[in-house]
Amino acid sequence: LLYALNDAFDRAAGDDAIKVIILAANGPHFSAGHDLMEQNHLESWNAHQRVGTWCGFSCGGAEPIMTREKELFQGLSERWRNIPKPTIAAIQGRCISGGLMLAWPCDLIVAAEDAEFQDNTLAMGVSGVEYFAHPWEVGPRKAKEMLFTSDWLSAQDAWRLGMVNRIVPADQLAAVVLALAERIATKPMFALKLAKEAVNKCEDAQGRTTAQEVAFAYHQLSHAHNQLVHGLPIDPAFMKKQFGR
Repeated sequence: LLYALNDAFDRAAGDDAIKVIILAANGPHFSAGHDLMEQNHLESWNAHQRVGTWCGFSCGGAEPIMTREKELFQGLSERWRNIPKPTIAAIQGRCISGGLMLAWPCDLIVAAEDAEFQDNTLAMGVSGVEYFAHPWEVGPRKAKEMLFTSDWLSAQDAWRLGMVNRIVPADQLAAVVLALAERIATKPMFALKLAKEAVNKCEDAQGRTTAQEVAFAYHQLSHAHNQLVHGLPIDPAFMKKQFGR
């Protein structure tokens, strides 16, 4: 899915007839995030033609997991953030953990009234999702509460904190997002690209990229710790609670 999405982003980014990219999902929910029941995920990932330069799939220890997550989760999310065109995420229903790494790289987020956001990775014994943008999205204190409790963040709270640009009725989400994209598309393309770059560089100058690398390292330490203690990269108590095994 992530590579297919990356291919779609590449096509849209390279098409001069496209000025704005919309990321949306079918169904009642935007994204349940990581597929925790996925089997043979390392082998499946290694079969793909990867877009980065990280290697280490065949190595032992923590390296294969870190290599995969460096590209698939942190790497692709960062790549999408830096696409030189405006991007809008349309969010309905639930957006959980890995789903945040689809929404947060987008420049604008429009949420349906029923939208809810959650990072429940700490309940899995992990320090946060791989693309760690919480302090920039909701502020440091709410970021800590969001992580410590694994509680849901409502659309209203997300809007109040500045993570969401607009809240609309669910049946109007697609139309509102399309109208917003059409309005943006009337502006000069080069100016849009430069404005996006300027805002992104402001965040980066605040230390975002360095902080994200540290947070990613902590995420990998969490996996390594759980592997040593439990024999799994996440706490099995979470899996038992969620899936009964």
